[in-house]
Amino acid sequence: MNIKEDFLYFDKNGLYCKYGDFYIDPVQPVQKAMISHAHADHAISGNHKVYCTAATAAFMQLRYGKNAAAELNIVPYDKSFIVGGVELRLMPAGHMLGSAQVLMEYEGVRYLYTGDYKLQPDATCEPFEWVETDVLITESTFANPAITHPDPVAEIKKLNDIKINILLGAYGLGKSQRLINLITAYAPQKKILVHHKIMPVNAIYERLGFPPGKYQVYGRKLMKNQDEYVYLVPPFTFDSYLRATGVKRLFASGWKNLQVNEQDTLFISDHVDWQDILLTIQKTKPRQIWTLHGNGIHLKKQFGEDILVKLL
Repeated sequence: MNIKEDFLYFDKNGLYCKYGDFYIDPVQPVQKAMISHAHADHAISGNHKVYCTAATAAFMQLRYGKNAAAELNIVPYDKSFIVGGVELRLMPAGHMLGSAQVLMEYEGVRYLYTGDYKLQPDATCEPFEWVETDVLITESTFANPAITHPDPVAEIKKLNDIKINILLGAYGLGKSQRLINLITAYAPQKKILVHHKIMPVNAIYERLGFPPGKYQVYGRKLMKNQDEYVYLVPPFTFDSYLRATGVKRLFASGWKNLQVNEQDTLFISDHVDWQDILLTIQKTKPRQIWTLHGNGIHLKKQFGEDILVKLL
């Protein structure tokens, strides 16, 4: 069974599968779109027909309202469906609630698009599901042997040593809910205050059976007291509080350049690191690896001619 080298390719609208006549996470509105998860760089508004999980649909409707899609097709995990001539299945990606890998089968060949994914445990989303494939289309955001993500529990426990109030910056969808869960479990004396923009997202998590933990909406009077508060805010608010006094400023991210001080870092990533990508390759047993969302050069060096590594 021959792998079709043109099964997926980029055009002006994004990543296109001509054999099924659909896009995956398009960057411009299209007729048919598979949406892997609800982060704005993967889920835009204005598509006509969208296929996604129930959680992704809920987040898109929260953000975009009636412009989420002309037709939202909610697909349960692990249920096969046909689009064009391609059989598809959405499987948990472990990146955030509702995130999905897209498994595509055409003429007996399997192509697995991971989307953004992580293997670390996360009580606020469905765990990554393994499947064997002929072609692994993997994100390579941190595909560098020099990068190893630390244990998120150990990172969160650092907060126990900070006795003053904390201003904690994080993306409002996915990362914030994971942080609430981790702080509730491993720094339970902290009192979590949540920016009002994050509260509707938390409500969807609660409704779908993934309650993040203990939190309350932010109140200005509360933060005037030093009572081990952690005020969780989205990036735009975090940046506007550049001169905030009486707080320790932290930003939770896997990116070193987003850490705001050298003394107190919080490296918590929702992406796979180098070792996790190698494990994914071992478990999925692909004949070829195609990379996107990062640099696949190190994977080319790692595997040489053993597995064809193609950079999309």
